[in-house]
Amino acid sequence: MASKHPSKASSKASTKPPTQAAPKAARNTTGDTFFGWDGDVLVLNVLGKPSASKDAIGKPKGTQLKISVTAAPKDGKATDYMVRFLAPLFGVAVADIEVVFGQENVNKQLRIRAPKKLPAVFSGAAPSVD
Repeated sequence: MASKHPSKASSKASTKPPTQAAPKAARNTTGDTFFGWDGDVLVLNVLGKPSASKDAIGKPKGTQLKISVTAAPKDGKATDYMVRFLAPLFGVAVADIEVVFGQENVNKQLRIRAPKKLPAVFSGAAPSVD
């Protein structure tokens, strides 16, 4: 005896759009180092250390640069403080530094527009400009 209702599997198969390939993942700008260039923008991967005894740029740790700040990690204020600390070290205005991700996390990425100078830790580790 035939069913009065068509099979659910066959009705879904006819209305389902064709499978599409997954979109390409975003290109890793920094590669195997803690920084990279996107035109004249410096892309910097940071491992932040809030509530430190002093403000300082440390050494690279894997694909991140360790940056310590004295500000406490409350509501992203340590990150805001870090941006204000870094701006004069790169010779840019605070507004030229964008926090891409990690506003309230120790793992962050910053984009620094047209830095006029680079701290000493960048010498010797110079990825090519794209």
